[in-house]
Amino acid sequence: MRLVQFVRKAAGQARLFGAELSDGGDLVDLTHIAPSTLDFLRAGDSAVTVAESYLATSPKTIARAEVELLAPVTSMDKVICIGMNYKDHCEEQGLPIPKEPLVFNKFPSCVAAPSADLPLPTITEQLDWEVELCIVIGKEARKVSKEQAMDFVFGFTAAHDVSARDWQLKRNGGQWLLGKAMEAFAPIGPAIVTKEEIGDPNNLNLSCKVNGELKQDSNTSQFVFNVSDVISWVSIFTTLYPGDIILTGTPPGVGAFMKPPQFLKVGDVVECSVQKIGTVVNKIVAEK
Repeated sequence: MRLVQFVRKAAGQARLFGAELSDGGDLVDLTHIAPSTLDFLRAGDSAVTVAESYLATSPKTIARAEVELLAPVTSMDKVICIGMNYKDHCEEQGLPIPKEPLVFNKFPSCVAAPSADLPLPTITEQLDWEVELCIVIGKEARKVSKEQAMDFVFGFTAAHDVSARDWQLKRNGGQWLLGKAMEAFAPIGPAIVTKEEIGDPNNLNLSCKVNGELKQDSNTSQFVFNVSDVISWVSIFTTLYPGDIILTGTPPGVGAFMKPPQFLKVGDVVECSVQKIGTVVNKIVAEK
């Protein structure tokens, strides 16, 4: 199942919840089952059973051309991120591989639609791209073991961890928050794909293109800490709730570590793709 949130272009801006029948395919409205993805996840296994039964009846579909996708989940309690979590990304920077997950966060209000325009903040000169696999929590998790961790996952989506490198690395006293949590710095989507359809999340190809040029190309097999490691570690410190998302880190090829460095400018288009999930496509626009 591929969960989405969307609006019908001809019917105003009322948010609807539904399922995407395939990547880029037509949709089925599931708003009669739950008004939003977050409500659906909070309802648990019973809602999933009802949705699967309804989809099995071949219900009426909505043509993809008639809708605009929103972020597939919003208003979650937490947006957590893991840094330095690819062996090849550590090598790119000439830094040692972390012995513990490096955890930081964005705000839920940073979450943006998979095709959202990204305003270039006037206060940064170093806007960078990062493709990431994003975990979507399905059940409340507190101090769970690595062996139990996948039981608390609903599914996965793709994420673009937008980063203002000057504020992340040179300003704000060395704290990463401001450089990672500006307006619309977490586009996700296009859909949340259930873990059953993903299979092994620790063996997925992911890539990033800027203006059609391949910048990042790796596989989650390069994780320093895999999906179960990350969930177990984070749950030691804080309770994870349904709808919470965890961005799992980025592979090499970001602009900050190129020689010379490359940064995004107005008019650039960034495409972040994850195998079995789809692509987040964001155009950089001038901040109003």
